[in-house]
Amino acid sequence: MQPFELNRHGRIVFPSNFVPELDFSTLSSVDHLDAVIRRDFDTKAPTVSEILSRHELGKYASKFEIMRDMALNVFWADRFPLMMFERRVIRWGDVPRNRDDVYMPRLTPWPEAEERLGAVEEAYRALPRAWDSAAEDRIFDRLFAVFGSRRHFAGDLPTVKPTVPQLISDPENITLRVRHYDPNHPVFGYDEILDCHEDVAELEALSRWSMVLHNQQPWDGSETELVRVADLKDDDYVVASHPRNREVQRFINQVMSGRTRKATSYTRHEPVAPSAPYPAVDVRSEFAIAPRIDAIAVAHGDQVCTNEDLIRNTAYNWSPMSADEITAKTGIEQRRYTSGTFEDLALTAAKQAITHAGVGPQDIGAVITCTCTSGRLIPSLATWISGELGIGQTHASFDLIAACAGMPYGLAEATRILQQVKRPVLVVCVEKFSDKIGTVRPSRMIFGDGAAAMVISPAAEGEAPDLEFFNSYASGPTSEVNSIIWPNPDFDNFITVYGPEVKTLAGRYLAQMLDEIKALPSPDDAERSLLDDIDLIVPHQANKTMVIELAANAGLSADRLYFNIEKVGNTSSASIPLAIHDAVREGVITEPVRIFAPGFGAGAVAGYTVMRIDPKVVVAFEEADAG
Repeated sequence: MQPFELNRHGRIVFPSNFVPELDFSTLSSVDHLDAVIRRDFDTKAPTVSEILSRHELGKYASKFEIMRDMALNVFWADRFPLMMFERRVIRWGDVPRNRDDVYMPRLTPWPEAEERLGAVEEAYRALPRAWDSAAEDRIFDRLFAVFGSRRHFAGDLPTVKPTVPQLISDPENITLRVRHYDPNHPVFGYDEILDCHEDVAELEALSRWSMVLHNQQPWDGSETELVRVADLKDDDYVVASHPRNREVQRFINQVMSGRTRKATSYTRHEPVAPSAPYPAVDVRSEFAIAPRIDAIAVAHGDQVCTNEDLIRNTAYNWSPMSADEITAKTGIEQRRYTSGTFEDLALTAAKQAITHAGVGPQDIGAVITCTCTSGRLIPSLATWISGELGIGQTHASFDLIAACAGMPYGLAEATRILQQVKRPVLVVCVEKFSDKIGTVRPSRMIFGDGAAAMVISPAAEGEAPDLEFFNSYASGPTSEVNSIIWPNPDFDNFITVYGPEVKTLAGRYLAQMLDEIKALPSPDDAERSLLDDIDLIVPHQANKTMVIELAANAGLSADRLYFNIEKVGNTSSASIPLAIHDAVREGVITEPVRIFAPGFGAGAVAGYTVMRIDPKVVVAFEEADAG
């Protein structure tokens, strides 16, 4: 499924948010599936009793709020068919009796269903509109056609429905009969759902939900009844379920046979501090060849995804949040996504950088690609870029995975390699998160796509280095090491962020890096601290709200920090060079300055670079945008 699409209204849409899917090849057991189901549905969906109780207590301020809970309840009731089965109405006489891949519901009647569900409808009618009465009533009617037709308990539904032989083994089993079935019962096509349009973002998301839930019941809900298997006649219409794909059937077969694989378990050792600190690397004293920055170029994603767009695409498993609340929580107003390939994004930045630096393919001694989102393993992205640039041979071309500390790691390696090759090193930082997020709300709020490329060359004899100090670190408690995971089988192999753990590792490393910078002497005046001679701090653009808080805890005021995360989101390894580029474009950097650039993130990695930036090395925005 595409990570995003543009509908006919020109709005960005995330199909995975309204067409729930699971990668069953990642699931190890029924317990694993049940854990995913509980996470996505049980923890968010209220029961009908809870909906009525909330109404009686006055907790619903508007029709929208009760409708949202109704939709969540239907998602919960349909939690297994949504993920596993396709429902088809068929004559009972035509149902195969001996196949193990056709399933039918075994239901428990709910005597109070009509009364309780009717009370929910009355509650909706009594509440005031949220925004638009006509739109809200239209969505409610569609939603209630599904919500109000249930006549069975949903809480005791089994993970795997019984097969037809299992159902008919007891004639007293209860199943669903459709009294009058119209094979032309209308359903919504994919493009209709994609092109759904409401003036209010929250209503657009709810409208899509109602369309998807409507399609789960391709019959008139008022024409259904519960019936004993013994009372079914050949011409009666029943509902049979078929696995959505081969992986679902394989999973069911493995569950039934007891052959599901065991989840891997690990021993979690308490971390032991290093026997001695890792000192900062002073480039002037450690290396004979001074590194010079000859070019910084960037490539942005071509599609803007605003916080309003996120709300229009609210997934069934997201907690309620407004566009303004996303901004307050993250400091992000929009992020950029690329509709092109990951490789093209990287290559665009690389081409601009070497052109601006005035170096040809025969001059480049190494290519280092810093990324944590590459799906390319053979050949590596760095070797692919080398070939695309027409480089006949390098000393080394390789990918470096250091997540949000990618740029400091990459520049450190470039400086070391420079001593051997004595010719320019191309460092490319690139990430494409838009196709690795799925329905995970924290990740969707934060991450964007982007690329930046830097050319690091040998400085002239006696010339001061542009890269002055660097250091890098990794590891820590396993809770921090695993604070950001991709692929994560517990979240359908999408990237997931465990916020409190990320904040802990970021705070730990930021304090350590600042302590080092404070203790180092300034290259311009040994009596002064290096921190005192930092003109601008450009941190990894992780989460503006979080970083400002952590910096304040470490004694740094917000006015010393530069952010562009508001417009581009968190682009991991590319975030610092993208921010440096924008600082030049916005006129924050107008002359050569000394920058402290700390990065920190997944894998409990961190690193920093103290470097001098001349705005002349930054490729002009118009040139970069054209690329």
